[in-house]
Parts: sequence; structure tokens; C-alpha cells
Amino acid sequence: MDKTFNPQDIERQRYQTWEEKGYFAPTGQGAPYSIVIPPPNVTGSLHMGHGFQHTLMDGLIRYHRMKGDNTLWKVGSDHAGIATQMVVERKLAHEENKTRHDLGRDAFIEKIWEWKAESGGNITRQMRRLGNSVDWDSERFTMDDGFYKAVQEVFVRLFEDELIYRGKRLVNWDPKLHTAISDLEVLSDEEEKGHLWHFRYPLADGATTSEGLDYIVVATTRPETMLGDTAVAVHPEDERYQHLIGKFVKLPLVDRLIPIIADDYVDREFGTGCVKITPAHDFNDYEVGKRHQLPMLNVLTLNAEIRSSCEVLTHEGKAGDAYDDALPAKYAGMDRYDARKAIVEDFDALGLLEKIADHTLKAPRGDRSGVVIEPMLTDQWFVAVEALAKPAIEAVENGDIQFVPKQYENMYFSWMRNLQDWCISRQLWWGHRIPAWYDAQGNVYVARNEEEVRSKYQLGADVELTQDNDVLDTWFSSALWTFGTMGWPENTEELKTFHPTATLVTGFDIIFFWVARMIMMTMHFIKDENGKPQVPFKTVYVTGLIRDSQGQKMSKSKGNVLDPIDLIDGISLEDLLAKRTSNMMQPQLAAKIGKATQKEFPEGIAAYGTDALRYTYFSLASTGRDIKFDVQRLEGYRNFCNKLWNAAKYVLMNTEGEDCGQNGGERTLSLADRWIVSRLQDTEKRITDALDTYRFDIASQVLYEFVWNDYCDWYLELSKPVLWNKEAAPEVLRGTRHTLARVLEAILRLAHPFMPFITEEIWQRVRDIAGKQGETLMLQPWPIANPDFIDEQALSDLEWVKGVILGVRNIRGEMNISPAKPIPVIFRHGDEQDQRRLDENRAFLMKLAKLESLTWMSASEEAPLSATALVGGMEVLVPMAGLIDVEAEVTRITKELDKQTQEYTKLSSKLSNDSYVSKAPAAVVEKDRSRVAELEISRQKLEEQLERMKSL
Repeated sequence: MDKTFNPQDIERQRYQTWEEKGYFAPTGQGAPYSIVIPPPNVTGSLHMGHGFQHTLMDGLIRYHRMKGDNTLWKVGSDHAGIATQMVVERKLAHEENKTRHDLGRDAFIEKIWEWKAESGGNITRQMRRLGNSVDWDSERFTMDDGFYKAVQEVFVRLFEDELIYRGKRLVNWDPKLHTAISDLEVLSDEEEKGHLWHFRYPLADGATTSEGLDYIVVATTRPETMLGDTAVAVHPEDERYQHLIGKFVKLPLVDRLIPIIADDYVDREFGTGCVKITPAHDFNDYEVGKRHQLPMLNVLTLNAEIRSSCEVLTHEGKAGDAYDDALPAKYAGMDRYDARKAIVEDFDALGLLEKIADHTLKAPRGDRSGVVIEPMLTDQWFVAVEALAKPAIEAVENGDIQFVPKQYENMYFSWMRNLQDWCISRQLWWGHRIPAWYDAQGNVYVARNEEEVRSKYQLGADVELTQDNDVLDTWFSSALWTFGTMGWPENTEELKTFHPTATLVTGFDIIFFWVARMIMMTMHFIKDENGKPQVPFKTVYVTGLIRDSQGQKMSKSKGNVLDPIDLIDGISLEDLLAKRTSNMMQPQLAAKIGKATQKEFPEGIAAYGTDALRYTYFSLASTGRDIKFDVQRLEGYRNFCNKLWNAAKYVLMNTEGEDCGQNGGERTLSLADRWIVSRLQDTEKRITDALDTYRFDIASQVLYEFVWNDYCDWYLELSKPVLWNKEAAPEVLRGTRHTLARVLEAILRLAHPFMPFITEEIWQRVRDIAGKQGETLMLQPWPIANPDFIDEQALSDLEWVKGVILGVRNIRGEMNISPAKPIPVIFRHGDEQDQRRLDENRAFLMKLAKLESLTWMSASEEAPLSATALVGGMEVLVPMAGLIDVEAEVTRITKELDKQTQEYTKLSSKLSNDSYVSKAPAAVVEKDRSRVAELEISRQKLEEQLERMKSL
């Protein structure tokens, strides 16, 4: 083996070998176990959240593959309608100075397919670097022919079941991209400074307020929408306005009479307690309008400009005549913000502007376009979800689907029991085009293709048909992911074998957008042989979100985004700065991000390798929601990889070319051999239990402690007195060599789901020594704990040995005695069990505790002045005479105690100052408090040492 572990030398080659030999494919043997990968967008690259989830999925797949299950990890990517179209449109504008309209729909879609062929493989390259053991032979794409057939089939059947309809309803509208978008594509986290305009609305028919005013005041953040007001709402229990309920106001600028209504939606404490209701341009107002059957007036074009005349609709979205459609001509064609300014000025000119107040709000912006989203009444296709939701709720209630952690079921139920019909159409060119056709009269016909339309609806060739230009929301197609990727609507062998899938690994933020919709769609379309609806998966493991080390969300604007591949392969500071600040529109922000990056990574990011990154992910996979990722943790797990590598080198050095019992022969196991085999059984059980319950963090911690502490720090050291004993019997040497190799090989199997590359590399070297058959560690059986191999006496005896050695080491440390100096040790007040353990393990103790002599003293004998450690009731004594310079040690300890006392006094004084505690950053104050607590403990120990020295 190489002197040091260099992951870059082995990872790509190992992965290529695995893939070429077909190890990732289902074996056809054992119980089926399948996972579908949440399809990442084909446009992008894997971020830290992807890397985290992919690692957990790969761990599960490798674990079940080794358990003998017939595993399938279905891989694929999503066509990402808006994102992909934007990428190609920008490329087209940059390279050819053209728009998609210049090319036309068919030619533009060809351009997208060309781009996908050239650039769409970035994610799959990243998956390979992460060690994802996916079945590449069955890779799917949401726009491939087979999946397209499934999407069409679902749409047509839902339409025939009267669960899909077309109607005019309020949706999130992106005025820049000219499409409806989902709630998940709307960003409203960042607070922005705005205003709250207070307008006077004159009361009609001589009505007055309780104060005698002939107007009421409404407050709005969007003055331009007042042109579409159809009511003013007050709280039904607001005494100020109860006498006005049922009366009217005369809407300024348009002279429209609109009613004053009562609704619990109104917050009496906010603003004036009067709320303008604009059902066509606000989601809350839309619901109020439906409750009160208010007409809807659409005053904006799809460009978010003021219309020349408004669209008048009933509360059901049908053409209506409740109001005149006239709008002031001066605003026609104005952008919404220009209209806002003009309307405010006109209110002021009329004496109807009460005041303008500063107001902080969270403006909803499109995540792709960056512009403020408009709630807009548009003709869209919808799924009626009520009937689909009922069985999906019951599947979780009765345990057919279980959430891990369980509390996420509450989030699921909360969404599912308050569903709105789902808008599934998008005004894009890239995506699954809606299989609906229209005739000249606007009649709609739904079928799989135009030929089927004519046959199904008995339309002659003379009837001209035009296909709907809209495409389906990508969440619609991805809702079919578990069964659509397995060949449905055909009843394929893959579908029969691997559906329902076993586990879905996903984030809590898409439980509704994806998880719930998959459950609804699958249960509606997939039935078992008895006609019972089939669930898409049995367990939903919900991960937390990966945040930076300060708990901040990773975002490009904050400059704290980490690329998993950079952590694996390393990146220079120059390249990292270029990556984080490229395409940054604001120079000041780019400079700020650059400065922060230089401070955090002054020398760039080191290459940690895939295994260290994966192990870090597993260690962080607790059941909490948010996960703080600190790059420094990678250092610790890279050291863990090095520890395992060095342990393997030691084993090979002492077993290669030696008799390790591969061909039989008597083996006598030392105490250390029997102890490590016993500890291995407990470790195997605990790791298996943790993986079976999705406690990846516990599994990784158990493995880490066993490898680092039990195997490396103790067992390998305990093996040296045996292996280096020239007088040791052959059967004893054979026993220890066999145990060294056997336990290391078991460790490699246990660690393989966590660290596949280093474990495979080492296993290929120890396979023969450990007496194993097979080409790859990946297909070796998972270690199963055997209670018969647990030797309780060996466990207790070895703990006694460890206690003695640690006691002596602690005395050395406290008395500042060199670890290399042999020292005498006396045992006193021990019982027969202690005497036996001493006699049987004298060689271990002399070697590992670096002893000059080891003496058993009876209780009646007087011991010399000694430092003492206790092992059970037995005293371990180290005589001090001649070992240390007492005077020099007193001086040293006194000096260190004075130094720590000064620091303690200084920090305590700072923390007793209320001004400092209130003004200093919380993290700094907490750091000071932690240091004071450390100093309290340290000073106490130093004082104890000083007293001990003085007594000598």
C-alpha cells in the first residue's frame, strides 16, 4: 500500500471499474429494495443539499445490497421547464442575437435538446464523483419518450375522470417570463423597504363614520390595484364600522359604487381596520370575494401594465356584467409602478391622500426572473385535488407510509387538509405540451394525439384543430416519478418487482410540492392485484437543510455557497473567488463576498476526498431540521480515513506472507483477540439497528469510535506484545494475525456504505488474508452480530487492563513524567480477581504502560509516597521518589496557576459588566463564558497537583 492515503489516485478508477462491471444493477436475487432519486434540474449542478441527500441514499442502497436485497436505485433528471428555457434563451441571445420567437417553437425546442446533449451531463459527472451507485442503465429524463407517454396518459385519464379542468383562477404570474409559477418558485424571505398608502374612500348616500366623517380610510401597499376594488371589508365585531356594513363607498378615480362588507379576515388592529378588497389581484382578497360572491375586475395585462378596459368576471371566473369595464384612459398602458405613482398623485390632487407611512414588507419575487410576482386571473388547467387527497391522507394515517422523523406527518396533514386546486399549466415552450386541442369555436378536446381526438370526438378532417400552447408544470410530471420511470402505463417487470419503492429521501420544503403529489397520483393510478391503491414508497426520510457554519442559508448573494466537488477535489482561492463573484451584478456585493471568502478560506479549500465528505454528511444526519456545515469537520474525517489507512498498513505488514490461518491450523486467541471480537459483535448490532431506523449519525459515530478507539488505539497496540514476542507459540501468533485481518475485513464491510472508495481499496489487499472470495467489497455480505462470539470475561478483563494503563498514563500526565521513561508500579488492596488479571496480563501491562517493574503489595505492607489511581477497589501506585524534581514541578505548576488565575479574573470581570454583556456579540459572550468554565476546572486540577507536589 502507498505510504499515505491519496483519494484522488483511486476514486475515479474505482468508480469506473464498479460501473463497467455492472455492480450497480439489480441482481435479481433477494427481496426487492428500491429508491428513486429526487430528479435534480438538468440545467444545474449538485449543491450541498443534493450531495447530502445523495450520500444518504447511496448509504442505504449499499447497505441493502450487502444485505442481499435486490436493489434498484433509479436515477434521472428533471427537464426544469422555466430554468432550462431561460438558459437556452440567454444562450441564443448571446450567440445569435435572436429570441425564441425568431426561431419558432419547434426550432427552439430543437435548440434545447442540442443544449441538453452538450451540457446536461454535469450532474451525472458529479454523481459519479460522490460515489453514487445508481443503476445508470435505467437512467430516465422527464422528457424522454417513455416518460412523456406516462405524462400524457395521466393527463387524459384525469380529464376523463373529471379531475382536470380548465378555468380562470388566480395564480402566481411572472410578468417577465409570462408564465404562471408555483409557490415554491416564489421567493418572499427577504424584507424590503416600502410604503403603506392611506387613501380616503368617500361614503355614498350621505353615510358618515362614528366620528362624523364622510369617508373611510383604507391602507394599501399596492395603490395601482385599487382600480379593481369591488368591496371594502371591516371586521364584523368592529364597533367603529358596524353601522356601515351593507352601505357603499364611491371608489375614487373610477366612480364605482362598491359595498362595505364584514369578514373575519380583517385585522382590526392593522392600519385603520378597513381593507380594500381586490379579488382579481390578491390571494386573500380572492378568498374573501368567493365567500361574498363579489365580482372580479382584472385591471392588469400579462405584462403587468394597466389595461385600457378591465375584464369583468363573476366570483366563479366567468364573464360578468356587474360593473362597467371602463378604466381611466390616462393610465392605459402604464407599467404598474408608473401607474402607482400617477394614482397616488391623483389621490393627493383630489385631497384623498390621508398619509404615506414607511412600511417593511416581503415582496414575492420570481426565483428565476427576480421581478415581483402578480396574482393574476388567467385561463389555466387545474387538478381538482379533493378526491385525490382523501386516500393520500389515509395512507399516512394508517401507517402504509411512514415519515421519519414522525413529526413531519403533521406538516403533511396540515397541507393536505387545506388544499386548493392545483394549477398545472405553464406558459412555456419547453415541457410536456398539454394534450388538448381547440376548434375555431374554442371547444376543447383532450386525447393522446390529434388522430385520437378526431376519432374520440368524431370530428371530420374539415374541423381545424389547434393544440394548446401551454406545457405542464414540472411538478406534475415529477409526481409520476416512482411509476413513470418504471415503464408505466405498461405493466413492466421492473414495475411489478420494484414498486412500491422502499424509501424516499427528500427535504421538508417539498413535502407538499412533490411528496404529497406523488402519493396522490400513484394511489390513483397504481393498484395491486386486489385493486388496492398502491403507495409510491413506504418510508419518507425527511432531511434537514444544509446551512453554513453560522446557521445561515447558503445563497449566491451571501457568498457562502459550497460546491461538494470543490470539497472533494479542492479549489484554489483564486478559482473560488471567481466562482463566487462571477456574474455578480453589484460590484459592492461582489467585493463584500470576495473579502468574506478570503477571510474564511485564505488558502482556498483543501482536497478532502469523497469518503471524508460522505462521512461528514452521515455524521450530520440527525433528525433536526437545519444542519450547520463546518468545513473544519472535514479535517477530522479526513484524519479518520488516514487512521484506517495506517491501520490497514500495520495489519498487512504483520500478515502478508504469514500464516494467518487461511488454510486451517490451530488458533489460540489472546485476551485482546477475544475482546476485540466481542466488541465487534456489539458494534455490528448497533450500526445495523441505527441504519434500520435511519439514524445515520448514530451509525457513523458508533463505527468511528470502534475503529479509532477500540481497534486502532487499543487492539493494534495490544497485538504488538504478541506479534513481537519471539517466544510466542505458532498457534498464538496465528490467532492474533487471523483476528487482525478478520476484524479489519469486517470493519471494511461495516464502513463501506459510508466510505466506499477507501474501503474497496483496502479490501482488495486484505481479501485473501481474511479468506474472502469475490471481486468486490460492494457485493460482500453485511456483517451480522453473533452473540456466541461475545466473551463476557474477556470484555471485563480487558476493561481492567485498560483501566490500569489509563491510570498510569494519567499519573504521568499529572506529574509531567515523560511517556518514554519506564516507571515502577505497585498494586495494592486488590482481590483475587485483580491478582488473576495481573498474572495473565503482565506482558500487556509492562509493554503498553511502559513499566520498569510491576509489584503486588499486600494490604498490610506500607506503601511509599506515591501518586494513586483507582481501578475498581484496587489502588495503582506510582512511587514518586526519584521520578520528578519536586521543587521544579512546584515552580512550574505555580507559574501556570498564576497565569490561568489572571485570565480567569479578567474574563470574570468582563462578564460581570452588564454593559459588555448586552453590547458584545452573543457568540463572543458565549465564548468568554465557556472559557471561564474551562478555567475553573483547570485551576482546580492545578491546585490539586500543587498540593500533591508539596506533600512530597
